[in-house]
Amino acid sequence: MTTPAERRRSGRAARERVTRSDHGRWIPAADRPDPLDVLEAQGTDRVARLLPIRYGRMADSPFAYLRGAAAVMAADLAAVPDTGLTVQLCGDAHLLNFGVFASPERALLFDVNDFDETYPGPFEWDVKRLAASIVVAARGRGEDDAVARRAARTAVRGYAEAMRRLAGLGELDVWYSRVDTADLLRLIRKPRQREQVAAELAQARRRTSLQAFGKLTEEWDGRRRMVSEPPLIEPLKKSELRDTGQVFSDYRATLAEDRRVLLDRYRFVDAAMKVVGVGSVGTRCYIVLLEGRDTRDPLFLQLKEAGRSVLEDHLPPTRVDAEVAAHRGGRRVVTGQHLMQAYSDIFLGWTVGPGGRHYYARQLRDMKGSLEIDTMPPALLRSYADLCGRTLARAHARTGDRLAIAAYLGTADTFAEAVADFALRYADRTVADHAELVEAIDTGRIAATRGV
Repeated sequence: MTTPAERRRSGRAARERVTRSDHGRWIPAADRPDPLDVLEAQGTDRVARLLPIRYGRMADSPFAYLRGAAAVMAADLAAVPDTGLTVQLCGDAHLLNFGVFASPERALLFDVNDFDETYPGPFEWDVKRLAASIVVAARGRGEDDAVARRAARTAVRGYAEAMRRLAGLGELDVWYSRVDTADLLRLIRKPRQREQVAAELAQARRRTSLQAFGKLTEEWDGRRRMVSEPPLIEPLKKSELRDTGQVFSDYRATLAEDRRVLLDRYRFVDAAMKVVGVGSVGTRCYIVLLEGRDTRDPLFLQLKEAGRSVLEDHLPPTRVDAEVAAHRGGRRVVTGQHLMQAYSDIFLGWTVGPGGRHYYARQLRDMKGSLEIDTMPPALLRSYADLCGRTLARAHARTGDRLAIAAYLGTADTFAEAVADFALRYADRTVADHAELVEAIDTGRIAATRGV
């Protein structure tokens, strides 16, 4: 086992592969894949009739485009040298993939909250995607480049400061560290802004299965069933319900025994296909209604298809045993979430469905929510960016060599300044890629449904 001094030396040695200032010198590769080709290739195994919704949502703004174009950015990041300092990546660490949710003890926590693309890879890939998303989001709100760059730099500086702090802690202290929403409120100094965030957190607390029950179900022939709002929510046929029931039964077997006992207190009532997100539109996603003590005790679970991570084509294969390989898609997501999050959903599990498609399951709503970035003043945006950077560092420190990463980053702002420069350059590229998508829609190359 290497000593702390050796781990720090390995981190500083990584600067010989990629200097910290190198991260700011990004230009598109000469053989860069056509982003539209990348997006269309992703759609070949998705539900074709839903793809126009995906493209329509991505066309709404450069930030919406960036959210849906994780595969495009993965190819761009893979085209330049990396540090070789590996962590469990989120794979899609943009600004809106951080948020709040309830711990098993019902405390409201702040953490990374999307793991569809999780995969081991160089730590800076997540940091760069976060920084780029901050610049794109800030520009979308009408902020100038100075404000946008400062917010991105703040996020990266927060990441570096948190990683240095975590490098000085013991293993259990790192593993048990978490960000409570009380910590979030303490970051906000202005009373009016603190009230705004507190109101958004209170709204998240109300996002429960019982709240969803009134929105997503209706009474029909004396029983509750899912509402029909095609194409966003579509009830299943009897044969599809049988398949979903079997998938649900197989998923149950992946839970710990105490969670299975709890789940068995609920009965299967109904299920529907539901369109979610931006980049995920077209993947198969189902919501399952369960009933506990009575009709006022509902539980909604989400069964979401888990394909290959967008990172897998660009990174070495992971070491997986036969059992993991058999459930690779869903188990990859579940394992990544357990590794990165301080606390994970008690019903988080995986399964394989009809046709060998991989799924993972979690609660649809368990006090989940995110802050409204469109209305944040610049000072609050910087505070939020700092929190996201620190939260990402905590997630990375659980799986990577935090001493090596901290040593690579050092105490100067060289890395933060470079990634902020990268974020501006990549935001320019995102605007251009978004314009190409809009043009492709206008000329009829790509079919899109707007406003859905």
